[in-house]
Amino acid sequence: MKDFRIDGIVPIVPTPFFADERPDWESLRGLIAFAHAGGASAVCLPAYASEFYKLSEEERRTAIAKAVEYAAGRIPVIAQVNFAAPHLAVEAARAAQEIGASAICTAAPRMMALGNKDLFRYFAHILESIDLPYVIQDFNPGGPTASARFVADLHRAFPHFRYIKLEEPMMAARVREIREITGGEVGVLEGWGGMYLLELVAAGIAGVMPGLGVSDVLGLAFRQAKSGDLPAAYQTFAHVLPQIVFSLQSMELFHHAEKRLLKARGVLESVFVRQSNRELDQDEERHIDFLNGQFLNSLDRLGLARSPSAR
Repeated sequence: MKDFRIDGIVPIVPTPFFADERPDWESLRGLIAFAHAGGASAVCLPAYASEFYKLSEEERRTAIAKAVEYAAGRIPVIAQVNFAAPHLAVEAARAAQEIGASAICTAAPRMMALGNKDLFRYFAHILESIDLPYVIQDFNPGGPTASARFVADLHRAFPHFRYIKLEEPMMAARVREIREITGGEVGVLEGWGGMYLLELVAAGIAGVMPGLGVSDVLGLAFRQAKSGDLPAAYQTFAHVLPQIVFSLQSMELFHHAEKRLLKARGVLESVFVRQSNRELDQDEERHIDFLNGQFLNSLDRLGLARSPSAR
């Protein structure tokens, strides 16, 4: 997979559930088709926005296998394997490689404070066991994320470490530093729903990893900004920012908002969020419905299909 390359939007695909909490694997087919039709560069699952932490190991493997099957070579599938113990991540990564994933992503194990030396040892254990392109998600709300020197040293030891996903504010300087110190060989992906997209395209991000429901609009904004038309990108981005800001007040709120938006767009039937979850109150439900209505109107104004996969 030396030709694997991210240039644009890589949505995190949610896990659909029936009301009895069983995964609805057939509905996953429509979500993958939606991502492909919306112009995504790749898809990623099962990650935080997929409720991975509520899935059994067997369910995680099934999610990857079904995504690969439904993608059918049309769009790369990045398999996310999040485990605090590296040997478990290795087992899951190897299984994903055998299934046919195009790349592997692992979130940094940030439950406890770990320095760069400890993180290097953790990721080295995984990287030496696989040969697929590798993505690190480094979300660390309690402190600093991995340094540019760490990124460069890890890439030098394992060239198939190709991308790092960062989710912190005010990171344009960090993006430029990582690009410079690695000679552009490690791309930076912006997370946190795409909230910082507009300010980071000029700094050289390789792409954005947002929720699936807004991915096509963010893709348009990304392309406009990358082409130099920042005013147009601003106008496009303004349509989606209220949705991102509201939903990311908490991860569990995000699951509800994401699934309800995908239902409003006609690509997901059930909006069930697996337990343990956060129950919405009537004000939150009302505001989600309002935002979804405004977003659908924005799609019409932007000339984008409400359900791209229905074309």
